[in-house]
Amino acid sequence: MTAGPEMARALADRGESFAAFWRERHLCSLTTVRPGGGVHVVAVGATLDVATGTARVITSGRSRKARIVAGGPAAGTAVALCQVDGGRWSTLEGLAVVRDDPGSVADAVRRYAQRYREPRVNPLRVVLEIRVTRILGSV
Repeated sequence: MTAGPEMARALADRGESFAAFWRERHLCSLTTVRPGGGVHVVAVGATLDVATGTARVITSGRSRKARIVAGGPAAGTAVALCQVDGGRWSTLEGLAVVRDDPGSVADAVRRYAQRYREPRVNPLRVVLEIRVTRILGSV
């Protein structure tokens, strides 16, 4: 699932400082909405592929965030991914789906390791793949 050429172009048009901000080591928050309407916000590590307009979060398939996304519409569950560093901040809104195939998981783990560190082994690992639909922020 990719965001399409328009969103990839919009991300690229933000410039190198935007792309660099999403490569720097910052924790992010992921916001989802529970079935009853309550907001679920958790700290996550995330990566952004500017060229495709796709953000990724690795997690356990049993996590609440993964279950919320998996329980949403087939086209994707609305989420917001945000990171902050002082006065610099960026929020990516989009539609998330759960990917559990080995290729998607390995790719997401590789990206995560480049930005943060090698994650611990988790046989239940899945990827929340987010097709970015909106960009907000100061960078």
